[in-house]
This record gives sequence, C-alpha cells and structure tokens, in this order.
Amino acid sequence: MLRTPSGGAGQGAAATDSGLMSIGAVLNALRDEFPDITISKIRFLESEGLVEPRRTPAGYRKFSARDVERLGEVLRMQRDHYLPLKVIREHLDAVERGEAVALPRVGRQRDGEAAPEPAESPTVARIGRDELLATAEVGDQELREWESYGLLSPLPDGAYDAEAVTVASLVVQLGRFGIEPRHLRVMKAAADREAGLVDQVVAPLRRHRNPQTRAHAEARTKELAGLAVKLHAALVQTALGVRLP
Repeated sequence: MLRTPSGGAGQGAAATDSGLMSIGAVLNALRDEFPDITISKIRFLESEGLVEPRRTPAGYRKFSARDVERLGEVLRMQRDHYLPLKVIREHLDAVERGEAVALPRVGRQRDGEAAPEPAESPTVARIGRDELLATAEVGDQELREWESYGLLSPLPDGAYDAEAVTVASLVVQLGRFGIEPRHLRVMKAAADREAGLVDQVVAPLRRHRNPQTRAHAEARTKELAGLAVKLHAALVQTALGVRLP
C-alpha cells in the first residue's frame, strides 16, 4: 500500500500546507511496493505524460496524492502486465474520462495466473529504446554491449519485445555479482538451443493447412517453453546443489 502524508507535524518539508509532496517524499511513498523506483524513473514517467505534477515558482515538482496513486498504477501495470507506457497512458486517460475500458491484453501473465482468452487481433507488447534504457537505468553504450553478445535484439523497426525489460533487469542484477554480459553468452546459447528444439516440435503444426491447427501451434509453443524453462531451472539447481523457493 502506498504511504501518503497525513498532514501531521512530522511531515516537515516533505509536503506543503496544501498536502502536496516533493519528489523525494513520493519516492519514499512508492519504495515499499516498488523497491527499485528512483527519482530518475519518476522524472521519466513525467516526461512521458504519465503524471503532471505542479511546479513551484522556483521550478520544484509538487505531487498530489492522486499523482502518487497514478504513479503506483503505472508501475503496477508495468510490473504485473508488462504493458508499454503508451498503452498504460491511454488506458488511464480513458479511465479518468469515465470510459468503461478493460485492461489491454498485451504482454504476458504472471506465474500461476490463467492465460487470457485470445483477442481477435492480438497485440504484441513492445517498448521503445529510450523507454528500455530508462526502465533498466543503463546507458546506450551498455545496451549496445548487450546487443553485441546477443542478449537483446531490436525488432526491425528499432523497438523491442516487452520481454526485453525482464532480460535487461536480470542482466543488471547479475552484474551486481560480478557476472558481466560476456559471461552470459553461454546462457544465450543454451536458450537458443532450447528454443530450436521447441521450434522443431511445433513446426509441423505451423505448416498445417488447417487454420485451427496452426492456431494451436502458439498454445503448444507456450506450453513447451514453460516446461523447458522449468527443466532448465531444475537442472541448474541440481548442478549447484541448491533449492530455490
């Protein structure tokens, strides 16, 4: 749950008499639920039109309680549904206009959740390069290095699949343990081999003349990919002699 100021004397400079909050206070309010949130990420979300804080005559940002709630909604949709910021902005704007809109069916569901019913025209979740850099909190040179090792690859139009956010986050986390991108080439090679094996199994379904059979290929691919990921994790744990929760 997000923490918002109660208006008591203990808030000090974190909020004005009108209840507005400084960007530092917003950071503290969001950090319990989103430990990786940073001031630069809040500023980026503002630049993308997700929130519009007021400005003091000196140019300092002041956020209302509604601004903080909206930021929480944005971060939650990014984390839980892997939605691009453009999709999130359009959805929240529609909600605030009073329109009855459902959460867009893009990205992937969280572990343990049932997969949503396929939409008539499924949309692939994508993320722009600048958005990926801001979300991962890395520089362009680092991203180019990851690309040189095949860890991430842009789509033909320069955007990235939404899964790139997960990959970037994991590369950053592994880097904190001294594991550099060049060390991860072995993992990328193993993933490519596993993907190739799954593709061999589903390829006949994709080439089938029956449209329903071809449509079934996507569901079979997801099922096999899930099993491959679980097997890979189990084999790594067995090799290391550990058991993860």
